[in-house]
Amino acid sequence: MIKLSGIRLSEQCDVAGLQQIAAEILGVPAWEITAFEVNKLSIDARRKSEVRFVYSLILSLKNEAAVLLKANKKQQRPPVSISSYTPPDRYTFPALKGLAPPNPPIIVGMGPAGLFAALCLLEAGVKCIILERGQPIEQRIGSVHRFWQEGVLNEESNVQFGEGGAGTFSDGKLTTGISDTRIRHVLSRLVEFGAPKDILYLAKPHIGTDKLRSVVIGIRKKLITLGCDVRFGHRLADIEIMDGALRSVSVIEGERTYNIATSSLILAPGNSSRDTFEVLDKRGIKLSPKPFSVGVRIEHKQSDIDFAQYGNKAMTSGVCFPSSDYKIATHLDGDRSVYSFCVCPGGLVVAAASERDGLVTNGMSLYARSEENINGALLVSVTPEDFGIMPLDGVAFQRKIEQAAFVAGGSNYYAPAQLVGDFLEKRASIGPGKIMPSYLPGVKYCNLWDVLPEFVCVSLRTALLEFSKSISGFSVHDAVMTAAETRSSSPLRILREDFQTVGIKGIFPCGEGAGYAGGIMSAAVDGIKCAEAFAASASVFE
Repeated sequence: MIKLSGIRLSEQCDVAGLQQIAAEILGVPAWEITAFEVNKLSIDARRKSEVRFVYSLILSLKNEAAVLLKANKKQQRPPVSISSYTPPDRYTFPALKGLAPPNPPIIVGMGPAGLFAALCLLEAGVKCIILERGQPIEQRIGSVHRFWQEGVLNEESNVQFGEGGAGTFSDGKLTTGISDTRIRHVLSRLVEFGAPKDILYLAKPHIGTDKLRSVVIGIRKKLITLGCDVRFGHRLADIEIMDGALRSVSVIEGERTYNIATSSLILAPGNSSRDTFEVLDKRGIKLSPKPFSVGVRIEHKQSDIDFAQYGNKAMTSGVCFPSSDYKIATHLDGDRSVYSFCVCPGGLVVAAASERDGLVTNGMSLYARSEENINGALLVSVTPEDFGIMPLDGVAFQRKIEQAAFVAGGSNYYAPAQLVGDFLEKRASIGPGKIMPSYLPGVKYCNLWDVLPEFVCVSLRTALLEFSKSISGFSVHDAVMTAAETRSSSPLRILREDFQTVGIKGIFPCGEGAGYAGGIMSAAVDGIKCAEAFAASASVFE
């Protein structure tokens, strides 16, 4: 196979056009290409006068060695990298070392980690029970929309809890900072269950909340077909440990409590499962506070950010560029950082509370990213030095901010909001400018300096002034800041060795809630790793 990298085009091209371009670069007729695929597509907007779509292509044809030799002698303008390509080995789940345990493993949580752990085990022949405290997506959508429209919160089925996890109501981003052979496997499985095929090659792949929901439903149906016992509305209430090993779990369903005997638990609860963290702490599971971040959602006009990122020439060229995003960060004195996170082009700021009397924001986009505004989390890093060294101190810190935001918003799940220009001057806002906030059920304008910790506000103010140098108009007066963004990552880590809890056999913590992932992709990969550890552990087959 041959790989062509660095093909720079002024506009997007279909497969037939790309195949013809590849043939011209290699000096062969297009019909001689026997296999062809787009390997990667990114946008290079470093020069606003010359924004380009950059392609990497993989293809097969006869006499590849001779074609490679001839093509590399021919100087390309602009230069294109031409090389031999060997596809990576496909991921396969390792074979089980022994028979499945007499009592099926329990999987807690149907976010990416839990779903992919279950999928791996069931396809390997291990029957599982999944406990999900929330509801299936079809019902979950109803309770979420009622919260957004009427301010009526369902504490068990909301943006944080339910089938698909918190990522179900997000932009469905699949970018990750990790490098792992399982990433391609996860992407391929998502496509198998209905995700757009472009996630296999886009440099910044996303599914969108609308398409992600149907993908998750497809995975659930597959799990049930394989024999999975999926239990919605069932919450982990307690665990029993005897002689350093898991013996059973206690489960709450409505008014009923029941026990399940099991020697293995894959624990993928999500980063908002605070009652689960309390149970683990009470039962002696080793937890450790970890750094995380808090801040706000900031909204701009999508067209303004597009102009800042692509430039006037690109915006007036008639070329259809995708809604732009951004990634910005700055390090402040005292080793504190401020950075953007989970940027949602053409998206909405959404209410994401899971506890009464607490206000939490998040971002969400449909696949088309066609809303008027772009929003992103603007976060300030915090460490145990800021909130305490006990395992649950970070939870208390988050909760205090969320409760202050709830009160500032009017104690009705309206979010406290402020214009950037007013925030920089430390004065309360009295209404919107040209950018209308998208948060539902609504916002109450105020002074966020009275809501967020002083050091968070000082850090945000310093960063906003800095970020305007990187992205023109980022700190424009009318940009809207909505508080509070507190659930970007887990405030603690469930300590593990060889993917099992320290000192306790049979419990495999994984994903975001356990403190080992940050996003859909890394959580799914961590879930697969925990399933592998389960399969390789002799203790679970005793």
